[in-house]
Amino acid sequence: MKSNLINAALITAISLGLSGCVLNVGDHESGKSHDYWEVQQEKNRTSLTKLSLGMTFEQVQIIMGTADFSEAFVSQNNAQSDQEQVKVLFYRTQWAKGDGKTTKDECTPIVFKNNELIGWGDAAYKQI
Repeated sequence: MKSNLINAALITAISLGLSGCVLNVGDHESGKSHDYWEVQQEKNRTSLTKLSLGMTFEQVQIIMGTADFSEAFVSQNNAQSDQEQVKVLFYRTQWAKGDGKTTKDECTPIVFKNNELIGWGDAAYKQI
């Protein structure tokens, strides 16, 4: 009888202890304040003004921080048979939809060839 009471008390204590645990699985913005995206967009727009053509990939990442999206590929230049490594980082800079998720159409692309910044914005992205 005494062991049954101890087991019941133990199970009750564990149940009460675990009831406060919450697991949040979702997009990266769900736990942040409703104006997080506005602050992040403003920070990214300000950081873009600090970029200069010819900067290295690492220099840009120091200024801009972690990208929302990225792409990379190797392009073949047929005229010279040279390969170019192309990287594109996307940073949220404008609001498009109020759905709580960042999409590429809300981002500014930053384009690198062979680890060198060659441009940013839609015009640079369309050139690759």
